[in-house]
Amino acid sequence: MTVWLIGAGPGDPGLLTVRGAQALARADVVVHDRLAEVSLLDLAPAAAERVDVGKSPGGPVDQADINELLIDRGRAGLQVVRLKGGDPFVFGRGGEEAEALLAAGIAFEVVPGVTSAVAVPAYAGIPVTHRGLSTSFTVVTGHSRHGPDDPVHWESLAQAGGTVIVLMGVAHREEIARRLMSGGLAPTTPVAAVRWGTRPDQRTVRTTLVDLAQVELEPPVTLVIGDVAALDLAWFETRPLFGRRVVVTRARAQASALVSALREAGAEVVHLPTIEIVDPADGGRSLAEAAACVGGYDWVTFTSANAVERLFAHLGDARALGGTQVAAVGEATAAALAVRGIVADIVPDRAVAEALVDAFPPASRCPARRVLVPQAAAARPALSTGLEAKGWLVDVVEAYRTAPVVQAPQSLAAAADADAVAFTSASTVDHFVDAAGAAAVPPVVACIGPVTAEAARRRGLSVSIVAAEASVDSLVEALAACFPAAGSGEQVRH
Repeated sequence: MTVWLIGAGPGDPGLLTVRGAQALARADVVVHDRLAEVSLLDLAPAAAERVDVGKSPGGPVDQADINELLIDRGRAGLQVVRLKGGDPFVFGRGGEEAEALLAAGIAFEVVPGVTSAVAVPAYAGIPVTHRGLSTSFTVVTGHSRHGPDDPVHWESLAQAGGTVIVLMGVAHREEIARRLMSGGLAPTTPVAAVRWGTRPDQRTVRTTLVDLAQVELEPPVTLVIGDVAALDLAWFETRPLFGRRVVVTRARAQASALVSALREAGAEVVHLPTIEIVDPADGGRSLAEAAACVGGYDWVTFTSANAVERLFAHLGDARALGGTQVAAVGEATAAALAVRGIVADIVPDRAVAEALVDAFPPASRCPARRVLVPQAAAARPALSTGLEAKGWLVDVVEAYRTAPVVQAPQSLAAAADADAVAFTSASTVDHFVDAAGAAAVPPVVACIGPVTAEAARRRGLSVSIVAAEASVDSLVEALAACFPAAGSGEQVRH
């Protein structure tokens, strides 16, 4: 198989199908349009070519050029993903691309997507069918030409009954409303216009057919016309962080849990990784040597999930620690150990070095009194000095370094317009401020723990939130509590 025509869904990345995610993971080339959720591109391998063929109204990209691009890449034997908003065969011109591939002898597969015609009303709390109100629905494009040659007979749609769902109809909404009323629909027929449906910036405008032309709307909008449009079974727009934009500064490889939790709470996430995890200055030689003689230590103490990952790359599996006790600075680090079959002997109540020192037993209880601490190059010395003060012989080994990530101007601009920024380590604070400047920091500064908060204050930031526990869930809960229940995506009625 060389080409997949994949429906990306209407916006929420969670609506991508499992089959679509599997194909993206194998892609050599991803050809995407402007409605595909940008974060979905991260599911493709880092080395995959990404080609933006986004078409806006009046834009220069021609469908024939897209067809030729798919054929050329397919003939080259590459694994090609054509990522399209919604479903590729619902007003997505996927049929034309399939025809072109078939004519060229290029193997392809169609991966259906969740269409906006059904998903967007659902996210606005509107069922397209409802007992006693509507037993059918019709999906129609409003983008086609209007007049005597209009392929859509709007008057007949009005007489057919049921719900009318119009995609790409903003520009012609006055004519559409007039013809539906001419066909028999009452001027007071409820209408819901949902912009950017299923996304954190979703906005729902409720009006009537007679007033639709006077409502200010900008595409992309899904119009729901009929009695069901009066229903308001709100769920998506009531999430605690709905309409809020939050910057995540965590390294890309470690950010997925925080990004997911924020999106579950309704937030729009601006992922601006300020750091990346890189090898130690010596290329890992010292860490490999420590791993080779790990059995000579009484304890191995981990201060981050990154340290767990780096050491285990040399250990192989849990059997190497068979005679050694293990400590973790917090629950996230303990979870990284648990994935590798290790249950930490010590996990302090607070995820800071000082609490880990307090939880440690006296060195006199162990014959060798040796502790191995694999950690970041720039880690605070609080753990090693604290353990040494309790009589332990501590070997600190550099397991990794954090390096700054060069930020694109548009990414920094998006971050500056955000409602909040979430910092998960002192290094993310420093690199964000270095890149954006203190003046560009969003008004709400949220920190995962006291050490991170202190780093933010040292850089002149006013810290609004410090999570009760050093965990992703606690950080998101604190952010949600900071904002009013309703975000910027409240419904508008006309």
